[in-house]
Amino acid sequence: MTYKQTLDFLFSQLPAYHRIGKAAYKNNLDDSNALDSYFDHPHSRFRTIHVAGTNGKGSVSHMIASILQEAGYKAGLYTSPHLRDFRERIRINGKMIPRKEVMEFVIKHHGIIESLKPSFFEMAVAMAFDYFAREEVDVAVIEVGLGGRLDSTNIITPVLSVITNIGHDHMDILGNTLGKVATEKAGIIKHNIPVVIGETQAETRKVFEMAAAENKSQVFFADDDYECHLQQINNLTGERQYNIRNIAEDKTISGSLPLGGDYQANNLKTVCEAFSVLRTKFNLSDKDLIDGIRKVISNTGLQGRWQVLRTKPLVICDTGHNKEGLEFVVRQLTSMKSARLRMVIGFVSDKDLSLLFPLLPKKAEYYFTRASIPRALDEKLLQSRASESGLYGKSYSSVRMAINAAIADSGPEDVVFVGGSTFVVAEVI
Repeated sequence: MTYKQTLDFLFSQLPAYHRIGKAAYKNNLDDSNALDSYFDHPHSRFRTIHVAGTNGKGSVSHMIASILQEAGYKAGLYTSPHLRDFRERIRINGKMIPRKEVMEFVIKHHGIIESLKPSFFEMAVAMAFDYFAREEVDVAVIEVGLGGRLDSTNIITPVLSVITNIGHDHMDILGNTLGKVATEKAGIIKHNIPVVIGETQAETRKVFEMAAAENKSQVFFADDDYECHLQQINNLTGERQYNIRNIAEDKTISGSLPLGGDYQANNLKTVCEAFSVLRTKFNLSDKDLIDGIRKVISNTGLQGRWQVLRTKPLVICDTGHNKEGLEFVVRQLTSMKSARLRMVIGFVSDKDLSLLFPLLPKKAEYYFTRASIPRALDEKLLQSRASESGLYGKSYSSVRMAINAAIADSGPEDVVFVGGSTFVVAEVI
């Protein structure tokens, strides 16, 4: 069985949320616990940090892993979804799990996969925990897939839980109010384990305070303790300088960040709060923090966050795909000086477009498209629905056709943005 045949088997046999959506979501941890028992509880053999949230959990997870690497720890990192290669989900010190490991996992454990028929995500989590244990990592940063309470990763007892924020995403599964979504994500808070909350929101703060109190866990709100200022972005590199102030200590650290999105200011505050807790559990220095942030891309392979793909015209992609994420992205795009803004946009079919269309700039020229996954919204339907909201452009049956058309239409001073869906970004990268 080749690597491609292995992935084809997994994609065809196991329900995958990133392909079919809600139908792949399970409302219990039965299969996750069964796999954990089968593999003899591998996550108990290394320390973990658990990261949930609507937006920013990927960036925060990668930055924490990078900081731990800089401090000399052998750091595992589990994230989802992947952009180009399944192996992006499972890394140790930035290196993806070898293809041979993926193939041997499926061959060796084919019986349990066939009999249990876990979801694709449940299988990937089991593979990650098994691999991290066999490779004897010191610590692993584990990103929640969806929600928290019933997420397959929520069988771990971490040294720290992190919840970046609460926003309007997956509300058909997690609940139709921010408070209900927060309750699901608060499910990762464990007894006597500290929890960091990245962004304070009136609708959710009490949810987290109550969950922490019930679990006798210390709770830290990052924006209570830190302020962050980002300087002007370098459009050639996507880098920018930052200053982060610890309010209580009136202490400021400065450095550079290779992630150009304005929204990273919130993520940096979350990372600093997490760092302040983790340094009591690990041997970490301010230098590890600064270097880990600066080298997050080279250390971990993070992609798709305000990533500059080319200049003249400036082409940027970003994986922000819900109301809060797109608000930041559009605000930054519309503040840029450019001759013309062109938007290469595609969405998944279960996205609530009534929340997203009002955010998108009406003066931009649109190139409506679809990613090559079953969940993708038809580009012509997207074009039709967008026009009803005053967003106009042409439709293209592939992401490649759409971005090529946008670049061909552009002058050197134009800006082309690619996004709307993680899967659109994956194809352009």
